[in-house]
Amino acid sequence: MFQKSKSYLFLLLFIPLITTGCQKQTKYQQMINRGLASGIKKDSLFLGFNFGMTKKQFFAHAWKLNKEKLVTNGGQNMSIEYQLKELPHVAVMNFYPTFYNNHIYQMPVVVSYKGWSPWNKNLSADSLQVALVKLFKRKYGKDFFTIHNKKRGKIYVNVEGNRGISIFKGENNQMVNILFTNLSIQRKIEEKKHSWLSYWRRIQSLF
Repeated sequence: MFQKSKSYLFLLLFIPLITTGCQKQTKYQQMINRGLASGIKKDSLFLGFNFGMTKKQFFAHAWKLNKEKLVTNGGQNMSIEYQLKELPHVAVMNFYPTFYNNHIYQMPVVVSYKGWSPWNKNLSADSLQVALVKLFKRKYGKDFFTIHNKKRGKIYVNVEGNRGISIFKGENNQMVNILFTNLSIQRKIEEKKHSWLSYWRRIQSLF
């Protein structure tokens, strides 16, 4: 169906989503802390995909959806494409997961309206972001709050249990990016990275 290779979507993982003032960062961090402390486990994403799926399970499910003609190959066979029809206009959604220890822990998504053109404001990223936030509030809960970012503008964030969702505009006025993150795994990765950096600094101090 598509190649088992990294997608350009992975570039999203390196975008500094939360680069605002300390007050907003603290609020976001508090939400994460409360979500993880709640013990609530929210692994469901969309189309039957879930956090924790192995690569084998992911490809098997994607192949099943492809056979049912619900999804197709994305750009250069490096992502999965889905026609999102629950918005004011039909949109194209491309996605491919990030794996940690062979299990899905992030799902970067890129969405744009079909028939987009720079002169049609109804199909712009601004209009699309508003429509996506409304849709996601119905699907994932109303508790989205807004972070104002100098580079990305408004970033809409939701945290429920271990699942974090961020919705933000892309580099141009066509695309909106969505990032689903398993926050428990993300914290584990960050702690491991911090531990490694501390170790490396101690080693450097010896020379």
